[in-house]
Amino acid sequence: MKVNWNTKYTTIAVYMLIVICCSIAFYLVASDLTIFTSKLNLIITTLQPFIIGFIMAYLLNFVLNFYENRLLSHKSFDKVKPKGKRALGMFITYVTTFVVLYLFMHFVLPQLVDSIVGLANDVPYYVKDLTEVANDLMNKFNIDNQYYDLALNKWNEFLNYVIRFATDLLPVVGNVVKGIASSIWNIVLGLIISIYLLMDKEKFYGLGKKLTYGIFNKRWADKILELTHRSNDTFGKFLSGKILDSFIIGVLTFFILTVCKMPYTLLISVIIGITNIIPFFGPFFGAIPSFIIILFVSPIKALWFLLIILIIQQIDGNIIGPKILGDSIGISAFWILFSLLVAGKFLGLMGMIIGVPLFALVYSIIKEIIEEQLEKKNLPKDTNNYM
Repeated sequence: MKVNWNTKYTTIAVYMLIVICCSIAFYLVASDLTIFTSKLNLIITTLQPFIIGFIMAYLLNFVLNFYENRLLSHKSFDKVKPKGKRALGMFITYVTTFVVLYLFMHFVLPQLVDSIVGLANDVPYYVKDLTEVANDLMNKFNIDNQYYDLALNKWNEFLNYVIRFATDLLPVVGNVVKGIASSIWNIVLGLIISIYLLMDKEKFYGLGKKLTYGIFNKRWADKILELTHRSNDTFGKFLSGKILDSFIIGVLTFFILTVCKMPYTLLISVIIGITNIIPFFGPFFGAIPSFIIILFVSPIKALWFLLIILIIQQIDGNIIGPKILGDSIGISAFWILFSLLVAGKFLGLMGMIIGVPLFALVYSIIKEIIEEQLEKKNLPKDTNNYM
């Protein structure tokens, strides 16, 4: 017997089935989060080599594109086949990466560890000297006992925090090294996976595009691919630009602090360079602990350090940053602060790094939807018209 399907009621039934299944899944997850998180961690652990490989391939793709577009596009390589160019470009890319890693491990890392160990060992002596200076100042200005006790309590709280921070530096470094050592096999597998991804990246892109058009109708497939391109453009420009900008700022800081004979030059330069990846407020996050470290050695040098960092950040904000990044973020300082606080709360340091481009992407999507609706209603799209 032939069944006459009613399209309207079939659609309603499908939607109801989807809602019921989602509700059951949500109830099962909410009723026992421990099992869900353990299963999720198991999945992430299993896929860790592929996640590492994808991240490696994504970051190294910028270097590969640079070599292919700038070096291998020269007429000297016109006779080389595309596969040969790709193999040569990948060889140069991975050699460059390994050389940079070797230089870091051989020259920077040992000095960085020595600086951290030295700082942890010297903090008690610095604290003793600063305490004596603070007591002399309080006695010199005849501060009332009530205010003296309050200031002393706050000073002791600050010193205890600094001591805990300094003593926790070594375990943190040890845990990082231990984590890298325990994941060495996954890193090796990720490296191999990244080679396969980069070698056939056009083919993988084609497969993804084919799958998208196969599952969705053309309108939705075009929208998904456009969103994918936009995401890649936003994250790619931001991450590659920020990494290069932060490297330049770290090197510039190292040379200036070396000339000015600042203490713990390499450690502070690394802190400034890493925190500079965080947009807008990164320099402040890096300057505060660096200022405290130099303050222990010399309060005068600490004040000079603030002036130096202010000048470097002005150079970065007005000259280096705009040249490298341009307007890759495209959102105001308020939304940058908002995205940093929200993403940092949920994802920590990683959230503070990727939170801004992620929010910029979501912001652009919402803006596009709102402007489409305003255009349908024949209303102006410019915000100034509503102020």
